[in-house]
Amino acid sequence: MDPILAALVGAAAGLLGGAGGCYYFFARVNKTTFRKTEELLAEAKIQAEKIVVDARADAVKVKDEAERLVREERRELKEFENRLLKKEDLIDKRVDSIAAKEKWIEGKSKEIERKERDLGDRDRELARVLEDEKKTLHAIAGLSKEEAIKLLMDKLGPEIEHDKAELIRKRLEVAKEEAETEAKRVITMAIQRFAASHTADSVVTVVDLPSEDMKGRIIGREGRNIRAFERATGVDVVVDDTPGVIVLSAFDGVRREMARRSMEKLLLDGRIHPTRIEEIVEQNKREMEQHIQEVGKQFLYEMDIQNVHPKLITLLGRLKYRTSYGQNVLQHVREVAHLCAVMAAELKLDPKLARRCGLFHDIGKAVDQEFEGSHPVIGGELLKRFDEVREVIDAAANHHNDADARFPYTILAAAADAISASRPGARSENLERYVKRLEQLEAIAKGMAGVTGAYAIQAGREVRVLVDSEKVNDDQAIAVARDIAKNIEQQMTYPGEIKVTVLRETRVVEYAR
Repeated sequence: MDPILAALVGAAAGLLGGAGGCYYFFARVNKTTFRKTEELLAEAKIQAEKIVVDARADAVKVKDEAERLVREERRELKEFENRLLKKEDLIDKRVDSIAAKEKWIEGKSKEIERKERDLGDRDRELARVLEDEKKTLHAIAGLSKEEAIKLLMDKLGPEIEHDKAELIRKRLEVAKEEAETEAKRVITMAIQRFAASHTADSVVTVVDLPSEDMKGRIIGREGRNIRAFERATGVDVVVDDTPGVIVLSAFDGVRREMARRSMEKLLLDGRIHPTRIEEIVEQNKREMEQHIQEVGKQFLYEMDIQNVHPKLITLLGRLKYRTSYGQNVLQHVREVAHLCAVMAAELKLDPKLARRCGLFHDIGKAVDQEFEGSHPVIGGELLKRFDEVREVIDAAANHHNDADARFPYTILAAAADAISASRPGARSENLERYVKRLEQLEAIAKGMAGVTGAYAIQAGREVRVLVDSEKVNDDQAIAVARDIAKNIEQQMTYPGEIKVTVLRETRVVEYAR
């Protein structure tokens, strides 16, 4: 056989055999697939039935929920409708009430208008009757209107002046009752507004520096030196751009002086660090206590005062570093003590006791920053504690309240205190301005009608006014004093208060020959 043909025949036989095998394979596969398809269809049918059941159950739930929501909405709508009906009834009632009130008001308005017309008619009738009565009175009295007014004023003039004086007196009494509270408010405001200028002069000490480099050494690394100094002394250190100086600030004069001495020693020593600062400050504290004690002893020696408690000696020494209105308190008590002794000698009293009273009258100012209360109260308690005599205690406690004084030495101390404080220049007041104020005081008083003389006394704290007794009576004198005081308030600027005293007297002079 031809090889090619044989190959073709073999290929055809192989094809037929492969086709038969394929047919057999696909026949088996079709049976398996058909079986699986039936199983899937059965399972899908079961799942579909289950889904339908679940869907029906969900539909029932949704329906029930919808019906419940519809019922709630209907119930809320019903409640809202009921509330609207109630509000509508309430509004109807209010409308009826308002309508009734409007009707009542309209009736009242008409009644008021009618009464106003009646009152107008009555006023016109009354005016006509009064005019007729005036004419009748003029005809009976034989006086004109002007003459009757003049006669009436002449008769009522003294009574009016008396009523005016009484009114002024009553108003003054009311004003005095309210003045203390108002005065405290005004003084507090004044202190707040003007304390800065006074503080700058009385609570700072300037220390000169040898060079500008010392400022950095005083401050120290991260400010440790200046903080150590302030902590040890209790004084604020102000380092600013002012060349060659630093400022120490504190209300306590003794502490400020101790800080000044410590700072000067540190500048001379050159070793400025916290440990050295504490050593120097402690050393100066002891030296300052000794210095204050020596100042007090020397002062008592100069004033010839013996038998004084050591604590009082220390307090006297502290007054060297205390000021009042710019006046050194130690110098002030020196003047007061001297004045008390002079006045006591003139009055035949004990000059030494008077000097002692004047010396200790302001002792409370040495510690008034450490205790509550005014310096007279503090001074009286201190002197009582240290067994001073009654006259000295009373002078310290009552030298600002003469009404409570129990001894004449207290009055002398109060007078000397006023003299020393009001001395021109004692409290940093310009002499020329002081003299001008006295002249202005007297000029204002002399400008009033009926005044024959005016004299400013007590350093301008009081003005005595003499009036003509024939032109000014007692009641008019009250009005004159008030008018002078008002003019002084309007035209002058002054510290404290000025007392106006009007003197009216009748002098009759006869000569026996």
